[in-house]
Amino acid sequence: MRNKRSRDTVVRLLESARYEVLPTSSTEDKVLEHVPLDRVVTVTASPSKGLEATLELAERLTGRGYAVVPHLAARMVSGRTELAEICERLTGQGISRVFVPGGDAEPAGDYHDAVGLLEDLTALGRPFAHVGITGYPESHPTIADDLTIQAMWDKRRHATHVVSNLTFDPGVIRGWVGRMRARGITMPLLLGIPGPVERTKLLAMATRIGVGESTRFLAKHKGTFARLAAPGGFTGERFLEQCAPALAPPEALVEGLHVFTFNQIAETEAWRQALLDRLRVGV
Repeated sequence: MRNKRSRDTVVRLLESARYEVLPTSSTEDKVLEHVPLDRVVTVTASPSKGLEATLELAERLTGRGYAVVPHLAARMVSGRTELAEICERLTGQGISRVFVPGGDAEPAGDYHDAVGLLEDLTALGRPFAHVGITGYPESHPTIADDLTIQAMWDKRRHATHVVSNLTFDPGVIRGWVGRMRARGITMPLLLGIPGPVERTKLLAMATRIGVGESTRFLAKHKGTFARLAAPGGFTGERFLEQCAPALAPPEALVEGLHVFTFNQIAETEAWRQALLDRLRVGV
């Protein structure tokens, strides 16, 4: 890496990386085999799997000693009564962190976006110490950029940190972090990046797992496949190096990485460890 400050920033972020996994039948075994207990694991919620799959996997991994963050997709929760039951269930298992996206499902009840569920979490006494919300460095396919930043402002009283959605453009990250902070959003940020996943596996996962229909998935992550297919492809190391100058200042409040593994869990941890080893010796 070109300079020590950038290298130190990337090392700090990699050391604070957490892994997003999808609740399939093989996920638990993959996590147990390849993910050290000091990694935070987040478990997605998808319409095709249902919220129960998320909650069950979160509980099992918590029982194995991991700090786990279940995704409570707002549109998959029917209302405050069900939400209260979920809170009691999770806190009873010692789970103190959740992530609250709006979700891709059609509303199951009262919640049409994340704000309503977040407000009810506050009304229920803030049962979770850590509550994450989504940030959109690139334009959301159906929501204007100014509105997504305004939404973070609206949610700030109910959340503790922001997790950025995928982007492959360091320039987008630099501009977005600056705009977010200029608007007075001071929550810490976890930078979302993809793990070392092959294009074919990414597409298969998008279709099979229920991240959404593949067309919806591609709309949400436009540019993904073009970037991966470009000469030299996409490498997390180069992306992080190019982002580092914007992420290094304390006022950027970037605390770590949120790695979208797409269930390439062994490959993701091997990549993180290998990159850390190279950076720590200054190679």
